[in-house]
Amino acid sequence: MKVLTDERRCVGADLAAWVALGGGEGLERALADPAGIIPAIEAAGLRGLGGAGFPTHRKWAAVAAQPGPGKWVICNGNEDEPGTFKDRFLLSRTPHQVIEGALVAALAVGAATVALYVNPREEAAVRVLREAVAQWEAHPLLAQLSEAIGENLRLLVVTGSGLYVGGEETAAVASVMGGFPFPTLKPPYPAERGVNGAPTLVNNVETLAHAGQILRGGPEWYRGLGLGGAPGTKLFSLSGDVLRPGLHELPMGTSLRSLVFEHGEGMLGGKAFKAVFTGGPSNTLLTADDLDAPLDFDSLRARGSRLGTGAMIVVGEGTSILRKTAEYVGFFAANSCGQCPPCKIGTHQVSRILERIEAGAGRPGDLQALENLAELLPGSGRCGLVDGAATVLASSLKTFGGEYERALRRR
Repeated sequence: MKVLTDERRCVGADLAAWVALGGGEGLERALADPAGIIPAIEAAGLRGLGGAGFPTHRKWAAVAAQPGPGKWVICNGNEDEPGTFKDRFLLSRTPHQVIEGALVAALAVGAATVALYVNPREEAAVRVLREAVAQWEAHPLLAQLSEAIGENLRLLVVTGSGLYVGGEETAAVASVMGGFPFPTLKPPYPAERGVNGAPTLVNNVETLAHAGQILRGGPEWYRGLGLGGAPGTKLFSLSGDVLRPGLHELPMGTSLRSLVFEHGEGMLGGKAFKAVFTGGPSNTLLTADDLDAPLDFDSLRARGSRLGTGAMIVVGEGTSILRKTAEYVGFFAANSCGQCPPCKIGTHQVSRILERIEAGAGRPGDLQALENLAELLPGSGRCGLVDGAATVLASSLKTFGGEYERALRRR
């Protein structure tokens, strides 16, 4: 069952059409029982769908517990990682679903300002969101929310820097405040000290889009959408060597085999399945031995992998994992903000070695150097960028080390 991507509800900025299709019902139920919002999100089992998979109710409860006015909600749409394109669909095709979820969150935590934080390159999404916000500003529900919160609620569309690192939550806070998106050390977390020093909830677009639906349909309904005990649905950005790439909304817990061979219609050019970069290029590789793995947070963690954003980059036989790894590590190296020397220097060093090996000019000590860097770099930066580079490197070395060795023998 499609919830977020149901074509009937993809009405763009037309708020009247959204309401006619049942939009706003979740927010109305939230207004009728504000104290029940966070328990409902907990009962539904909603987790952060921007990559971390952190229980959503715990994040909301942490902000709700903070005293004082002036709280913020940031709807994080700074999507920029290769292979990830779910948020741009939601923001441009069904913005009211996202806005309604963000307003539910604002009511739950007592925030009077909601910032829809968008990558400026997504010009269509920015345009549609601004039109959608203008319609919400004239809707009676917004006045009811202001009364319930005790402050005049503001909806803002904020364009970021366009930098990948701007998606990290503390960098998003800095960007919303008008600064450069430098990640900062945690603690304090945004829930304690965020925009202008006020408690701030930062959630991904997809996470918030589910919130209104949960309030509308109920936690039991939402849990029943998933498979094998995993709740809800998940958006998978499928790309690479498949016949039908694109955005697929499927039950959480759908198998990798089903995603690739049923919904993706199999491998491009009749190639054999070789591997998939799960959750985007900052995570581990799964191979043909993992095709029956359920795609949910806990099942993938049990295999030493992660669901991440739900981006699935498929690789067929004949495509070099070494080449793809070099490409992705090069992306991270180019997008380091430069604050942390191990990240700035380490990612560039890894990228340089990978490019050298891939070009057939590898040196005898290169493999050991990569293994050392994969062990030393994780945890050395203020954000997860360097960890992502190290994770994909370590996974490729472990799973496809033979490709590295063959490339080194070509010298």
